[in-house]
Amino acid sequence: MHRHHLALWGLLATLLLAACAATQPSVVTSPSTTALAVESTSVPPAGRPAPTVAPAKATVGSGSTAIKLEELTGDLKSPVFVTHAGDKSNRMFVVEKKGTIAILRDGKRAATPFLDISNLVNSSGSEQGLLGLAFHPDYANNGRFFVYYTASNGDNTLARYNVSGTPDLADPASATVLFAQPDFAANHNGGMLAFGPDGYLYVGLGDGGGGGDPQANGQKRSILLGKLLRLDVSGDQPYAIPPDNPWPTGADNARPEIWAYGLRNPWRFSFDRATGDLYIGDVGQNAYEEVDFQPAGASGGLNYGWSIREGLHCFRADTCESSDLVDPIAEYPHDQGCSITGGYVYRGTAFPSLAGLYIFGDYCSGTIWSLHRDAAGAWEQRKLLDSGLSISSFGEDEAGELYVLDLSGTLYQVTAGA
Repeated sequence: MHRHHLALWGLLATLLLAACAATQPSVVTSPSTTALAVESTSVPPAGRPAPTVAPAKATVGSGSTAIKLEELTGDLKSPVFVTHAGDKSNRMFVVEKKGTIAILRDGKRAATPFLDISNLVNSSGSEQGLLGLAFHPDYANNGRFFVYYTASNGDNTLARYNVSGTPDLADPASATVLFAQPDFAANHNGGMLAFGPDGYLYVGLGDGGGGGDPQANGQKRSILLGKLLRLDVSGDQPYAIPPDNPWPTGADNARPEIWAYGLRNPWRFSFDRATGDLYIGDVGQNAYEEVDFQPAGASGGLNYGWSIREGLHCFRADTCESSDLVDPIAEYPHDQGCSITGGYVYRGTAFPSLAGLYIFGDYCSGTIWSLHRDAAGAWEQRKLLDSGLSISSFGEDEAGELYVLDLSGTLYQVTAGA
C-alpha cells in the first residue's frame, strides 16, 4: 500500500488487532505513537544536502483547533478506504485489502459484502490488494462504480462494475477491465481513485516499487507508473482520453492518459468539494513525506519531482535542476513519521471549527495534521492529534463529514475537540 519499508504490514496488523481489542478507547484524544521498522536503502545516503529551492511556505506548530476521533465500528478487516455512493442512501462503503467491499449503515456492517473479488486479488504483499473505489457521479442512475486492485499476476488493475438488481449487492459478472498495468515489484502500487469536479476519473499509480525508483519511472512519460491519470469513463468503451489532457495524442512519447507525473506512491488524493483544488499525499523514500497541490482550473502536465527530488530535497545527486518541478505545499521529515496518508479538506457542517482545513496523517506515527492558507496566502501546517493509529486512509460521507481508518479494523469519525 504505502511504501517498501512497510513489508511487515501483515504481521503488524495481526499484532495490532490483538492489542487494539484489549486497549482501544472509543474516543481517541491522548498522545501516543506507533513504532515501525524502516527499511533502509543504499541510494542516496541519509543526510543529503539542503534544498536547492526555497522551502514550502508552511509553518509547524500546535494550533488552537483540537480534534477527537470517535469510534464507529471495529468490525472491519484490514480496511484501506471508506467512501459513499452519492445516492442519498446514507450508506458507507469500506474497501478491505483482501478483496471485499463492506457496507455500513449507522456504523453497523451488513452481513453480505457489496462486492467480493478476493478470488481476483493478490493481497499477499504488504502494499497489494484491493486498494481503491470510486462511484460514478451519476451512480444513482447508472449503477456504475470502479475499483483498483492488484491482480493475481501482480498487475495494477482498474475495473468497472455495476450494481445488481439488489441495491446492496454488486454484479460480479458485470466486470470490465479498463487497464492492467504490469508491475515489477510488490510495493508502490498507488490505488486511489476519485472523480474530479470535471467528471473525469483520476487514478494514482506508484512508481512500480523497489527502493529509489530503480527504473526512473517517475520521470518517464512513456509509462503509467508514477503518474496521476485522467480518464473519460462516461462511455461503454473501457475509457477515452479527455481532449485537454497534456498529451492527448501521445506526442513526445507520452502516454495520453497522463495528467501529472513525478510521483512516488500517491497514497490518497482528494478534491476539495468546495473549490475543486487537488491535494496529493505522496509517500517519500527515506527522509521526507510531502503534500502536493494543484489549484482548480490548472492545466495538466505538472511534474512533482520524483525521483529527481524527494520533497524539496535533491534525491539522485547533491544538486538538481528544479526550475520545472512543482514544489510541495508541505513536507515533514521522518522523525515525525514515515508514510503519509493523504486526507481531505473538511467541508462538513457538524464541526465549524474544522471548516476549510486539509486534514491528513501518517501511517507510522499516527500523527494527524492540518494545512490551510493564512491571510497572506502562505501554507500553515499544524499538528492536531497523536492518535496512535495505523492510519490507512481518510474518507468523506455524502455530507462532507470526515472519517479515518485504522488498518487494524476500526473506523472513526473526526470530530472537533473541546
